[in-house]
Amino acid sequence: MRVYIVAQLKFTRRELYDRYQSRFMAVFSKFKGKLLVADAHPVVLEGEWPRDKVVIMEFPDDAAAREFQDSPEYQEISIAKRAPTPLCLP
Repeated sequence: MRVYIVAQLKFTRRELYDRYQSRFMAVFSKFKGKLLVADAHPVVLEGEWPRDKVVIMEFPDDAAAREFQDSPEYQEISIAKRAPTPLCLP
């Protein structure tokens, strides 16, 4: 069964996110995922959406999604997201 990772981002330190983003595709391409959406200007048709970007990734199954998410390569580039002053809020 396909699995999706959906990230709804609100930037707090754009310069750190830009550095993360510049390395993301090189890491992501090593895994079985497919980038479906990476929209920095999503149009909200109804309600409020206080975020800056939405990203949707598709994986063939849970194991593949976790392999990407838990990989040393991804952990290395995503460290700034877990810092005391994160680059973006989940």
